[in-house]
Amino acid sequence: MAADLAGRAALVTGGGRGIGAAIALRLAREGADVAITYVRAPERAAEVVRQIEAAGRRGLAIQADAADAGAVASAVDTAARELGRLDVLVNNAGIAPYGPLEDVQAEEIDRTLAIHVRAAFVAAQAAARHLGEGGRIVSIGSSLAERVPYPGWTLYAMSKSALIGMTRGLARDLGPRGITANVVQPGSTDTEMNPADSPDADFERGFTALGRYGRAEEIAAMVAHLAGPGGGYVTGASIAVDGGYAA
Repeated sequence: MAADLAGRAALVTGGGRGIGAAIALRLAREGADVAITYVRAPERAAEVVRQIEAAGRRGLAIQADAADAGAVASAVDTAARELGRLDVLVNNAGIAPYGPLEDVQAEEIDRTLAIHVRAAFVAAQAAARHLGEGGRIVSIGSSLAERVPYPGWTLYAMSKSALIGMTRGLARDLGPRGITANVVQPGSTDTEMNPADSPDADFERGFTALGRYGRAEEIAAMVAHLAGPGGGYVTGASIAVDGGYAA
């Protein structure tokens, strides 16, 4: 694999498992030093760091709850300090609130918006102090921000939709400095949060044009492209990696 990110440093929030872990490892294999954040399961975060280091890159795990704005900003600064620089921020940390509209409580709304929206904004704001020419911000959204074909996902879809507007604003704010901002919209992806062998998996597959779940590595490939030289003229974009879910 070409070392398109050689000499660069990245932070992937929520990088201890699933899509976040796949992104962290892909960036490392393309030459970047990579820090990740995690909330629980330090042993899993340590394993991701071990794999980053096995790829010949520096790895760093930082415990930080995305619901805590101060912890998010501190994690960005820690990553930049420990890795010596920061070139790529990937806002990936997330949860999956689901249920009838009438059952959604105010506390769940606040936590979801804190993790999906406020944390991404705060991380981007903190990263902007460190990013230079060629810097990249990539946020992980959802195909449900573009199409919601079944009930129970209003809160989730609302929170992920906010990333589209934030990304367009970041593109304008940071474009004069040569920094890009984009949002990647995954469809159903085979992870612990949404396994391809779950009881609802066939139902979800039926909404895709390709008739299958995505792999975390496929999401990671798009993020790596945007983070590398090929993404230099892409900014303010919302890019679907969803097997045709929103087609």
